[in-house]
Amino acid sequence: MKNLVMGATLLAATSLAGVTQAQALTVGVSIPAADHGWTAGIVYHAERVAEKLMEEYDDLNVIVKTSPDPASQANAVQDLAVQGIDALVILPTDPDPLVNAIMQVKMEGTFVTLVDRAPSNNDNSVRDLYVAGNNPALGAVAGEYIAETTPDAKVVVIRGLPIPIDQQRQDGFDAALEGTNVEVMEKQFGNWNRDDAFRVTQDYLTKYPEIDVIWAQDDDMVVGVLQAIQQAGRDDIQYVIGGAGSKDMIKKVMDGDPMIPVDVLYPPAMIGTAMELTVAGMIDQVPVAGSYILDATLVTPENAENYYFPDSPY
Repeated sequence: MKNLVMGATLLAATSLAGVTQAQALTVGVSIPAADHGWTAGIVYHAERVAEKLMEEYDDLNVIVKTSPDPASQANAVQDLAVQGIDALVILPTDPDPLVNAIMQVKMEGTFVTLVDRAPSNNDNSVRDLYVAGNNPALGAVAGEYIAETTPDAKVVVIRGLPIPIDQQRQDGFDAALEGTNVEVMEKQFGNWNRDDAFRVTQDYLTKYPEIDVIWAQDDDMVVGVLQAIQQAGRDDIQYVIGGAGSKDMIKKVMDGDPMIPVDVLYPPAMIGTAMELTVAGMIDQVPVAGSYILDATLVTPENAENYYFPDSPY
């Protein structure tokens, strides 16, 4: 498991009793369609790990289905249940509208692993295992790096969407800068979209004659940020920090690009982690239920190769 991030927390241990490797087992994997970079990475890693697991276990079948919206995903989950699955691994397009479909599968005795996007009632009535990145830490790690590296920096922030995980990231960032001399001049939403981030950066560059650091919260947005900086010919920005671990940003870190000295992981490979843990519980009967939260690792030139997937679309 190349991209398993160490230091995760595994709670409430249990196992899938009565399952043996001799049985033919089926795992259904329901994920969003590749509508932007991060979800393209989710699709890539789901298909990659599905193939690897089926090569490793002769009696295992893994079915991966992608869906563009909650209604389509609810139908996909129902289709998987009709086909007959022993476990469901699901990263919801939007969790709350999918709760009923997920709970229906769980009530039929299927082991359910929920990935990343949690519904309002994220408890064992909905899922057996929860696998996710650490959103507060994603912001905190970026903030800590800025405070340590450029302690008097003037910073502008490009947030994602006005939803809970964005707020968690922003809260972590703000907490890390409390009591420091770092000045956060403004925050705007970039909608985790490179074109929107490009426009927000243009606005910042027009408003502020001096900017030291831009925190863009997401690697897709960093693409737009860098384009705006280059187009404006600005040389005062010392560096940009994104997050998620896209292959392009990881490569820039590996190559020592001064504009992208580090990145913060929120890896799409977490879908593979969820699939491997689920299969380990089914076949090897290791304790896997509860919550498994991946570290928001700071990617540096020293460790970047561990998180670089050159064949991934993201």
